[in-house]
Amino acid sequence: MDHATVAGASLKEMETALSAVGLRADYGGPHGNHATEMAVVSFPDGSYLELIAPQAHADPKALAAHGWAKFMQSNAGPCAWAARTADLAAETKRLKAAGIEVGEPEKSGRDRPDGVHLDWQTAQVGSEGRGVFFPFLIQDFTPRKNRVYPRGKPSAPDFGGVLRVVVAVKDLEDASKRYRNAYGQPPPLKQVDREFGAHLALIGGTPVVLAQPLGSGSWIADRLERFGEGPCAFVLSAKKGRHTLVQKTRWFGRDVSWFDADKLGWHLGVE
Repeated sequence: MDHATVAGASLKEMETALSAVGLRADYGGPHGNHATEMAVVSFPDGSYLELIAPQAHADPKALAAHGWAKFMQSNAGPCAWAARTADLAAETKRLKAAGIEVGEPEKSGRDRPDGVHLDWQTAQVGSEGRGVFFPFLIQDFTPRKNRVYPRGKPSAPDFGGVLRVVVAVKDLEDASKRYRNAYGQPPPLKQVDREFGAHLALIGGTPVVLAQPLGSGSWIADRLERFGEGPCAFVLSAKKGRHTLVQKTRWFGRDVSWFDADKLGWHLGVE
């Protein structure tokens, strides 16, 4: 698990909403694409939430061409996630051998507000948008800690890290098979969560929970209609502190509580 991406129309509004529930973000700076800027909610385990939104004076064409433009414009919240690798070429070869489509490596980077330059490369996995079904791959050329911790330490030390990525899918069986093929996992654990509104499948040793809507009127069904398959919620691990949580459930033998989605604007849980 490298990071999970949360998209919105205003970076400041996303930062404010997360701060209200105890998750402080550090500004990470603009991307080199002349379209987006980001902030980081970083955790002790090295994972982080990337908050992404349009730059104040974004190039309209660059922004419109961005793969997550629709998510930002619609304040969709969860939109993608990434898996880190120390050898992108080797992981690309392994995935292709498993029959998974992988795009060509793309170099990218940004400058932090303090002037520190960051370089990395990424690769798209699967035929869908970047990181919306399978995680895209990312490999750093500059020290990863510089990307994760803009101020040199976790911004949200009361939480352990990003534990689960909940991926909304149309067909639980088909999606499970695709993940098992890609990552060599055993048959998933399954359960139903009526409060969450989904059939759930936990994919082996991965961070992935697949969620198929229980009915056509659920919020997950609506999200699938608007955005297609992809992340619909993230779950953090808790370390300490008291958090404002409004709903509790139990997933695969573990307690999961949720922040108020109406106030936050998207679904974020804590295990």
